[in-house]
Amino acid sequence: MAKDPQRVLVVDDERKITEVVGSYLRRAGYEPLTAAGGTEALEVFERERPALVILDLMLPDLPGEDVCRRIRARSRVPIIMLTAKIEDADAVKGLCLGADDYVTKPFSPRQLMARVEAVLRRSGGIDSPAARLMCFDEEDLLIDDGLRTVRKAGREVSVTPSEFRLLRLLAGNPGRVFSREELIARALGDDFDGYDRTIDAHVKNLRQKIETDPRAPRYILTVHGVGYRFRAEEPRGPGR
Repeated sequence: MAKDPQRVLVVDDERKITEVVGSYLRRAGYEPLTAAGGTEALEVFERERPALVILDLMLPDLPGEDVCRRIRARSRVPIIMLTAKIEDADAVKGLCLGADDYVTKPFSPRQLMARVEAVLRRSGGIDSPAARLMCFDEEDLLIDDGLRTVRKAGREVSVTPSEFRLLRLLAGNPGRVFSREELIARALGDDFDGYDRTIDAHVKNLRQKIETDPRAPRYILTVHGVGYRFRAEEPRGPGR
């Protein structure tokens, strides 16, 4: 039995764009859904549950940023933003809101289709995490899973592979308490040297790099007698 085509919601107030993108989506085997504004987009999203959302930032009734934020609050569905803004800061802001990728206008429909395929391939389907960028405290701390980089207050900090895996695990599960044994098993793996206090050394190093005041940490918190947790705040990113 043939599978039903995946639905893709295209949100843009320019009818020509929704028609052209919809045509390319059909030829690629998807079922396009369209919305001309933010309110309509949220209604269609709730009713149809698309596999991916292509979302323009400049909408007549509700900013695309707000639409992205509301969708991300209830779903991990992949989101590709369409924007006329090309500055790096705007791209980072969109990703921090929960978008998985962005395309600047004017764009090639073929380029957009390539992005659609890539994002769906990474996500593995509806509502599965495709996190690449986690942001905290209005971009004070950024963890980029795709580039495997960490930025603090706008500057990249150097972290070891073990430190990055540990930070990614903690930050991706805010509020969850991990014992040292769990962190060893899930973050260190082959890098473990046989001493569970190795985790303490990694945490100390990470605090020096990502905390404004390592003696009064805001991000990686100690749970005495158990282990560590990342503070209980969801990352503003496309996935955890």
